[in-house]
Amino acid sequence: MDKSASKRTYDEHPFAPYVRILGKGKKGSRSLTLDEARTAMSMILNNEVEELQLGAFLMLLRVKEETPEELAGFVQAAKAHFNAPANLNVDLDWSSYAGKRRHAPWFLLSIFLLAQNGHRVFIHGAGGHTVGRMYTESVLNELGYHSAQTWSDVDSQLNQNGFSYMPLANLCPELDRMINMRSVLGLRSPVHSLSRLLNPLNAKTVLQGIFHPPYSDLHQYAGQILGYGHVAVIKGEGGEIERNPDNDMIVKSSQSGEVSEELWPALFERRHVKGDDISGQTLREVWLGDKEDEYGEAAVLGTTALALKAMGHSLSQEQALNTARNWWDNRETKLPG
Repeated sequence: MDKSASKRTYDEHPFAPYVRILGKGKKGSRSLTLDEARTAMSMILNNEVEELQLGAFLMLLRVKEETPEELAGFVQAAKAHFNAPANLNVDLDWSSYAGKRRHAPWFLLSIFLLAQNGHRVFIHGAGGHTVGRMYTESVLNELGYHSAQTWSDVDSQLNQNGFSYMPLANLCPELDRMINMRSVLGLRSPVHSLSRLLNPLNAKTVLQGIFHPPYSDLHQYAGQILGYGHVAVIKGEGGEIERNPDNDMIVKSSQSGEVSEELWPALFERRHVKGDDISGQTLREVWLGDKEDEYGEAAVLGTTALALKAMGHSLSQEQALNTARNWWDNRETKLPG
């Protein structure tokens, strides 16, 4: 046996203190401060962390559940890695990370309506991290729209279509790698939450769709800490930014530093039966007017109205819905191809 082995010492890894803060037992552990969260995520994105440390860090956060301050710190660190042009302006930040499995992604038609009527929408998201779901990138491709690979692509697409979708893999490859660790770790991580709050182009209005209602306050207050102009959070259908017209909708907002919530009543008295086809082809047929879908049309109008009111386009829910209906009735139905 090597006698020197018993005397061998190891310098502590610079990231170890952040794992220790979260994992020092019931009495010794605590949440990260805003500054600690920002520093920890900066180290992760700079590849200064061992894989073992990263897995432990993410799962300790998952068990503890992240705080608004932690999420805000993580987002601040991520923003430094985007290299987004300062002169690239959008009206609305639209995150899409959940994927759909019960209903078609009707929110895409809401984006089309908003874009047709002069609102610039930046979409970012990821796909493939959860089996059995249909993701925005694949549906947009099916409808003839291509994903943006560079900020130059985003600029061109915004000018041409009024909206652009950039995958997280192009926006921040390390975050994309982390979000896809779900298949290895077996659980979602804080990356699923922080990605929704990225707002890479600093839009004044940020819409948030979450699946689990307890996370709505988390997103609401994190948006407040980040100083976003207006954050509107809903329990979206499937976790996406999409109103389910069969249910009441509670919108939790953070605007000008103030938090509030508003109830939007259900649009129907009876629930609809889930449709058989949730593919992009269904969206195409409804958009072109070749097919009617009462639920889908109401989801489009309700989601559009949500965006309009969040952006300050309308003073009331009724005004927002009327505007959305007018836009729908007078839409330009041309699609690529």
